[in-house]
Amino acid sequence: MSDTITAEDPLSGEEIELPSDVEVGEIIDSPATGAELEVVSLDPVTLEEAPELEEDWGE
Repeated sequence: MSDTITAEDPLSGEEIELPSDVEVGEIIDSPATGAELEVVSLDPVTLEEAPELEEDWGE
């Protein structure tokens, strides 16, 4: 069994390798574009560009 799985980078279209224990909601850095990607599905593994976090200022 492999320790990695592949998914398509939604920004570049390239296949990228992810750890086999990746979880939904996990943020990864794209090796192709450097952008932050979020795992949104595991079957099949689907990635989307991670939303920009806005400052909350303790509210």
